[in-house]
Amino acid sequence: MFQGWDAVVLARAQFAFTMSFHIVFPAFSIGLASYLAVLEALWLWTGRDVFINLFQYWLKIFAVAFGMGVVSGIVMSYQFGTNWSAFSDKTGPLVGPLMAYEVLTAFFLEAGFLGVMLFGLKRVGHRLHFLATLMVAIGTLISAFWILSANSWMQTPTGYVVNAEGQFVAANWLNVVFNPSFPYRLVHMVLAAYLTTALVVGAVGAFHLRHDSHLAAPRVMFSMAMWMATLVAPIQILAGDQHGLNTLEHQPAKVMAMEGHYQSHKDGAPLILFGLPDQAAGKVKFPIEIPKLSSLILKHSLDAPLAGLDTVPRENWPPVPITFWSFRIMVGIGFLIMGLGLFSLLERLRGKLYQSRLLHACATAMGPAGFVAVLAGWITTETGRQPFTVYGLLRTADSASPLASPAVGSSLLAFIIVYFAVFSAGIIYILRLMAQPPQPGEHGPPSDVPARAAGITPAAAAASAEGAVR
Repeated sequence: MFQGWDAVVLARAQFAFTMSFHIVFPAFSIGLASYLAVLEALWLWTGRDVFINLFQYWLKIFAVAFGMGVVSGIVMSYQFGTNWSAFSDKTGPLVGPLMAYEVLTAFFLEAGFLGVMLFGLKRVGHRLHFLATLMVAIGTLISAFWILSANSWMQTPTGYVVNAEGQFVAANWLNVVFNPSFPYRLVHMVLAAYLTTALVVGAVGAFHLRHDSHLAAPRVMFSMAMWMATLVAPIQILAGDQHGLNTLEHQPAKVMAMEGHYQSHKDGAPLILFGLPDQAAGKVKFPIEIPKLSSLILKHSLDAPLAGLDTVPRENWPPVPITFWSFRIMVGIGFLIMGLGLFSLLERLRGKLYQSRLLHACATAMGPAGFVAVLAGWITTETGRQPFTVYGLLRTADSASPLASPAVGSSLLAFIIVYFAVFSAGIIYILRLMAQPPQPGEHGPPSDVPARAAGITPAAAAASAEGAVR
């Protein structure tokens, strides 16, 4: 069926497909684990039942998303040995230990405390249970640390030497781990995870407020989510700008593809807002551009020269059309999130945060936007690195396993069928959980929670909960 197809292209498509399915779950679980820790901390601090009801409401969703993330990640990692054995052989002495550190630290931490977090609320002390929740949240961040360190090394390789067998081995592990792009990419990804979770939580809260604006739990979750969008979206845009400047320094061809700069500009480069990149012709057709703005953004000077892809050998060009458009999708969604946050702040100041049907409609529509932005960002990162797996050192064509195209194509088709069948069921189940509003007392804690000990009734706690997040 796949006879005559390019085996490397099929292997790249398979990895891209499994990676796209996988990344949305860690992006959600990283943010949701921290949100759960905040909810439990607020419950212990204030004794208000609404926080523990929200905790247990989102805990079920976290458990399903976390499980799907683990399963999809394991499948994805096997492809290093099946489809990318040459890459594994050459980079194994470096990438292998980084992946192992993720397992030995983050995965063991998460696995050790996850059971207590999921089932221990009525079985262990409240502070011990909070410790378990906090450890799971920290574990997700440690996991992001090691995975992004490994991927960032592939983008900006440092601290290595090449041995007699042509393998990359560490000369300085600190330089390997803390390579030039790693701090920027770690901050950018963690903030993206928090914003992705905030959009989902905000969408669920808005959905239920549209049916009943007096529900205490949706009010709390919606208010918290909108504060996150208001405060973090501008920080994310600033972090993205700094990440872009770092990329310009270490991966200039990627920035050229992101900006659509096929030609060099000696007296200031325009910012191409939209257009149709033509890889064969080496130009952007029908560009809508702002003169010299790209030089101002990237070099902080209107007349600063910017090199284009005409200075790079054509065989080293990234696929510009994909990189160009995925970058614009990511940036566009980032500004939409900031707009949603500012809109919510305006409605909050007007006292209409829980009554504004337009705001609730916008927040509900923006629910999936974080996932789209994360996918667009990873597509920009990975396609902009091409045609290399280790930037400037190891080409993608030299990284693939010597497999026939029918074998790779058949496994890709099997992945598509199985993934859509299995993960669609999981996503539908999560959506059904979200469709049910958290009810006061439905997920209630044991009778000796701090709220009870303090003499706070559930009704009083629900009535005063929104005050804690105003």
